[in-house]
Amino acid sequence: MKLQPDKSNSLTINAYGPGWIEVNGEKFTHSLTVSSLKGAAPEEWAVNHFEALKTEHFEPLAASGAELVIFGSGQRLRFPQPAWLAPLIARGIGLETMDTAAACRTYNILASEGRKVVVALLMEP
Repeated sequence: MKLQPDKSNSLTINAYGPGWIEVNGEKFTHSLTVSSLKGAAPEEWAVNHFEALKTEHFEPLAASGAELVIFGSGQRLRFPQPAWLAPLIARGIGLETMDTAAACRTYNILASEGRKVVVALLMEP
């Protein structure tokens, strides 16, 4: 078996806790998206309650150029309504849903493998 070191120049989620996430040493306390795509920066995701989610929150994720979107649904696992995912489905982009802590860990693994992945992390007050 040939082993190769991980090569990643993408953003890394360094730490997380209740109400905050640290990306490349910068702490965030609001919902955000993090992308492994070259030149990307963490961006505020303008939603702070699961119940406020709509299709338009998933449209920028579909336009990002990612091959996979990870949705961190907060402290507990909640699945998005199928209608919200229409922009992703139309472009053939996969979506995985998990709680925010699991989404952070999964993003780091996929980004370290060089995958084109975006994570949308819901931070509820």
